[in-house]
Amino acid sequence: MPATAVLTARALLLDMDGTLVNSDAAVERVWRRWAERNGLDGDEVMKVVHGRQGYASMALLLPDRPMEENYADNARMLAEETADTEGVVEIPGARGFLASLRGVPHALVTSANVALSTARMAAAGLRMPEVRVTAESVGASKPDPEGFLKGAAELGVDPADCVVFEDSAAGIAAGRSAGMRVVGVGPRAGAHGPDVVVRDLTQVRVEVEAGVDGGVRLHIGE
Repeated sequence: MPATAVLTARALLLDMDGTLVNSDAAVERVWRRWAERNGLDGDEVMKVVHGRQGYASMALLLPDRPMEENYADNARMLAEETADTEGVVEIPGARGFLASLRGVPHALVTSANVALSTARMAAAGLRMPEVRVTAESVGASKPDPEGFLKGAAELGVDPADCVVFEDSAAGIAAGRSAGMRVVGVGPRAGAHGPDVVVRDLTQVRVEVEAGVDGGVRLHIGE
């Protein structure tokens, strides 16, 4: 990407893990234990799980296992993840970034459920957006665009006027499929085709535009 870029939007849709919250340590602990229980290579498992709901990752990793088992296993995993917040911290700049969105239409769009997203945002000391699309809100996991489209609809904003913040391959693909522009956050993002990439949220400045329709200008890379 260029040294700096400017994107305009009327609403922002924010992933949580890897985008606002660094939960990598907890995710690694839980999923590597799962890999060991199921006789899978932990490194290969970690290549799949970021950005997806657990049952969707399990379906890719254990394609012959009935989905009913994946759903049940996912429920156990969510409880385990919710209880494990050791090392969960904010992505650098996340607190200030969220503070700059006061009055700006925005939503959390996460593959976590309500309990897990609440626990991780609290552990990182971050404000929870008023509009939230969680695992309970959708019928399909990222990379399906359902979550982002639902977030845009709840905010009353056309998908083309939304900018997504994401870190994972599945999430970036979901934003693209929703017809939205995507800001990739962190080291995983660059390989998966976002419109622009930032190291973390310290490289994003939000300028609220005056006028009847409002909107924001995102100064990227500053």
